[in-house]
Amino acid sequence: MKHYSFILVYIFWNFIIYMFQASFWMYVACFFFFSAIVVWGSFDIQLKYFINSITQKKTKIKEVALTFDDGPTELTTKFLDLLKEKNIQATFFCIGKQIEKYPETFRRIIAEGHTIGNHTYSHSNNTGFLSSSKMIEEIEKCDEVIAKIGNIKTNFYRPPFGVTNPNIAKAINKTQKKSIGWNVRSLDTVIDDEKKIYNRITKNLNKGSIILLHDTSEKTYNVLVDLLLFLGREKYSTFTIDSMNNSKNND
Repeated sequence: MKHYSFILVYIFWNFIIYMFQASFWMYVACFFFFSAIVVWGSFDIQLKYFINSITQKKTKIKEVALTFDDGPTELTTKFLDLLKEKNIQATFFCIGKQIEKYPETFRRIIAEGHTIGNHTYSHSNNTGFLSSSKMIEEIEKCDEVIAKIGNIKTNFYRPPFGVTNPNIAKAINKTQKKSIGWNVRSLDTVIDDEKKIYNRITKNLNKGSIILLHDTSEKTYNVLVDLLLFLGREKYSTFTIDSMNNSKNND
């Protein structure tokens, strides 16, 4: 894995510094430089630093994947109504606790042909600090809820916040999941201006893009309305994550 190679490079670099009797501050600078790269690798899922996440589909046609995180919520039905009207299937990465809260909405997602992914049971804010055993528990508990309420199984998992580290990578491998990332991040949970969210998505789109959205707010719904019009004008079709049969052939 990349982070193991990185550790070897770090050790080698320190050896070189030692051999040339570099100053204490050179050691400090080296430490902070390599630490910054590790932190960057943890928070940017597109780097695939700790786990080989699928972040884009290799394709020659104009197609994109719409993915929604953190549901189901009280607003998810509005998103489903719009997608149904446009005859579009998407991928929903659901939180176990939310499935328990909105079981009928979850069943509707499945019934209308959308793909389901695991997004942990509780979506803890401390995800990046959890042990591998706790992460495994989070994933497996969400799987149990998905099976109990939706009567389905999923091989797809999206790390909360896109955070990865050795513990999370171990949990993903242990539970035999495929880690799904994105290459277009809407930041719809951070940005309030709908136009800015829309522009951020459309300017970064390309063939095979996986778009990260959340079915949790009215502003994202409004952005989705405009985004679907844009996709229609630009002749983009859509695909779901489960249609990507061979993950090894995808970025």
